This record gives sequence, structure tokens and C-alpha cells, in this order.
Amino acid sequence: MNSQYKKALRLEYFTVVYNIIEAIASITFGSIANSIALVGFGLDSIVESLSGFVLIWRLQKHNKLTPEEEERIEKRATIFVGITFLVLAAYVLFESIKKIVTKEIPDPSLAGIIIALMSIVIMPILGLKKRKMGIQLNLKSLIADSKETFVCSTLSVALLLGLAGRYFFNFWYADPIVGLIIVVYLVREGKELLMEDEED
Repeated sequence: MNSQYKKALRLEYFTVVYNIIEAIASITFGSIANSIALVGFGLDSIVESLSGFVLIWRLQKHNKLTPEEEERIEKRATIFVGITFLVLAAYVLFESIKKIVTKEIPDPSLAGIIIALMSIVIMPILGLKKRKMGIQLNLKSLIADSKETFVCSTLSVALLLGLAGRYFFNFWYADPIVGLIIVVYLVREGKELLMEDEED
């Protein structure tokens, strides 16, 4: 494996480790604050780490499998990740609507605001590095993964606005509203993965 592929692998390892830490922190602090937006963000981080594992596998198996074997296994992984997005979307949708209807008010979460700020700073830098490496190696999968990373940073902005709305202005509806925004993202990503598989 050449040095460029090793660099790409290091980027993916960092992405997976960061997403797992982010997921644990988001779900933990989201559960403590009763924030569906923060929990939903953490669940999204879990799915993003699953996608990262798929890309790590692809990079490690570069030139070791036949194209047919690689395509067959990747299709299965893509379907799994796509379905996972949709299942999580259903959960976050249910919880967001329930919190609005029952007026289940989340607690302010300074920890959640810090998580969102870290993601806003780290994800665009990571996305740029992945895109540059994907172009150098002519790897469409890595370029596509860089787009996912950029979208994650956009989602972090929505999360920050929702948590800040509750923390600074006592606007508790911001939390389930951001939960619904996350639902739209999860559904879109899940559908894109499943449709992409059908096209192949």
C-alpha cells in the first residue's frame, strides 16, 4: 500500500474514532438533558462511523479482492447503512413529535453546545483533507465521504442553534425542531444510499 493510501486510511481512522467519541458524548449528555436534538446528532455520528468502517475496509482491501467481490460486499454494507439511517430517522421523528405534543421540556446543555462547536471546527477541516486526498487518488468513495463530513458540519450548526436557543433564550421548542431537521437529513441520506444501490 502506497503512502497516499496510508494517509487516506489515517483520515478515516480519525473520522471513525472522533465520531464514536462524539456519539457517546452526544447520547450521554443528550439523555441527561432530555435533548432529542443532541441524542439524534449522536445517533447520526454512529451511522457516520459505520460508513467510515466501510471505507476503511475498502482502502485496506485495495487490489486484494476482485472487483466483483468488492462490489458485492460494498453493496451489502451500503444497504445496511441506508436502512440504519431510516430506522434512526423514525425514532428521532417519533421522539421529536412526542416532545412537542407532551411539552417535554429539555434542560439546557452547555456540554452539547461545546460538542456542536467542536464539530463545526473539526469537520470542515477533515472534509477538505478527505476531498483533496480523494482527488489525488481518484477515489470517488473518499470524495463522497468528504461530502458526508461537510454535511455533518452543517448539521452541527443546526444543533448549535437549537441548543443555544434553549440555553440562552429559553426557547425549548428549538430542540425538537432541530430533531426534525436531523430527521430530514437522515431520511435523505438513507434514501440516497438505497437508491444508489438500486441504480448499480
